[in-house]
Amino acid sequence: MTYEIDVAGLKRELPLCKVSDDLYIGAFVMFGDVELTVHCATELLKLAPEYDYLIAPEAKSIPLLYEMARQSGADKYFLARKGPKAYMSGVFEVSVKSITTLAVQKLVIDTADAELIKGKRMLILDDVISTGESLHAMEQLVEAAGGIVAGRMAVLAEGDAAKRDDIIVLAPLPLFNADGTVKE
Repeated sequence: MTYEIDVAGLKRELPLCKVSDDLYIGAFVMFGDVELTVHCATELLKLAPEYDYLIAPEAKSIPLLYEMARQSGADKYFLARKGPKAYMSGVFEVSVKSITTLAVQKLVIDTADAELIKGKRMLILDDVISTGESLHAMEQLVEAAGGIVAGRMAVLAEGDAAKRDDIIVLAPLPLFNADGTVKE
C-alpha cells in the first residue's frame, strides 16, 4: 500500500508502514532523493521567517538542513546529536521523554556551538512533525543555550500536527487505517 503526496508541486509515493494493528503511517524519507531535498529546501526558504541560524535534530532532517543552509548562503548550521561525540569540546544537552520511545532521549550540541547560538534567532527544522516531542526538545535546547526560537518548519505535519498554527509546513500527511484508507 502507498499514498501519493504532493509536496509543493512535487509528487511522491509513500509506502504505508504499520505502527500498530489499527495505525499505519506514510514513510517519508528524503535520504537519497536529491530532487525532493532541493525542492523542499527551496520551498521552505520561501516561507521562512527571519533567522540567524538553522538547527535540526539528528538524523532524517540532515539533508534538508544542509540544503537550506547551502541555498541561503549560510556558512554555519547546527545539528543536535542524539548523544555526545568524541570531537565535541564539551557537551550542552537537554533530555526529553517521547511517547514513541521507552527511554529518556538526549539532544546534544557542542558547548562552542551553544555559545554561538546565544542571543541568535534560530529556525528549527525537521522533516516530519507528528507528536511534537522532538520539536519541543529542540525548543528547549535552543532556549537553554540562550537562543531565540525564530520559527519552526517541517516538510510535513503528520496527523494532528497539521492543525498546529505555530509551525510552517509544505503539506499535511494523514494517518492511515490498516486497509490504507485515511483515518478520520
